[in-house]
Amino acid sequence: MSSAEAEPTDAESSDRSADRPTSAPHPLDNAGWYALTGVHADFAQGTGSARRYDPEVSVFSAIEDDSKAAWHDLAMLTGPGGTAVLFRAVEVVAPAGWMVTFAGRGHQMVLTGDPPDLAVPPAMRPLGSDDVPQMLALVELTQPGPFRPRTNELGGYVGIFEGDSLMAMAGQRISIDGFTEISAVCTHPNARRRGYAAVVTTEVARALLRTGVTPFLHVAETNIGALRVYERLGFETRVLTNFVGVKRTE
Repeated sequence: MSSAEAEPTDAESSDRSADRPTSAPHPLDNAGWYALTGVHADFAQGTGSARRYDPEVSVFSAIEDDSKAAWHDLAMLTGPGGTAVLFRAVEVVAPAGWMVTFAGRGHQMVLTGDPPDLAVPPAMRPLGSDDVPQMLALVELTQPGPFRPRTNELGGYVGIFEGDSLMAMAGQRISIDGFTEISAVCTHPNARRRGYAAVVTTEVARALLRTGVTPFLHVAETNIGALRVYERLGFETRVLTNFVGVKRTE
């Protein structure tokens, strides 16, 4: 079912104000929604109270709130048997007609000061479209999180090379007014314990700060090692964010 068929009925439209929370969340509490209806609108699909990234760009979807209308719009967007990946600060409770396929939590961390000065390897440079095959291969090897063939179009990727081989990288993902997420931080197993993850994270963070944007990132609740690295770089946990996969059962 296409999004063109997602128009709600009159009754559903009246639900939008009746069952919608009255207080607006901080934009970072529902960053996917604010990105897809703002800075990243050109990458968005959907109407009403549900959006998703073009699947070639990112796996994430978003709903404006927990209203019946929002879940209806998401159902129309995904189609029968379709899936969505949501992340929000509040608990995501799937209503009737949906099942949860996975769930986890992560620290949402915001940079609160200037990152430290780190020695920059000479073979670090911006990554472009020609580097996508190596970027995809490094992500497949290291599994830092979702990364699609066009994720690099979200911008700001840098990488460290040894010879012609990409050994570490980081870049930008979710972006809203005033905040941009640093993501896909990963290092080849043969290059670990050299501080490369800290270097590429800091490089992306400094580029964002120069434009007046505050960097933030997400790290799995169980990844204590990465959490400590980011704390040393000046990031502080703002909130625990819920990451949930859902699938239509109707």
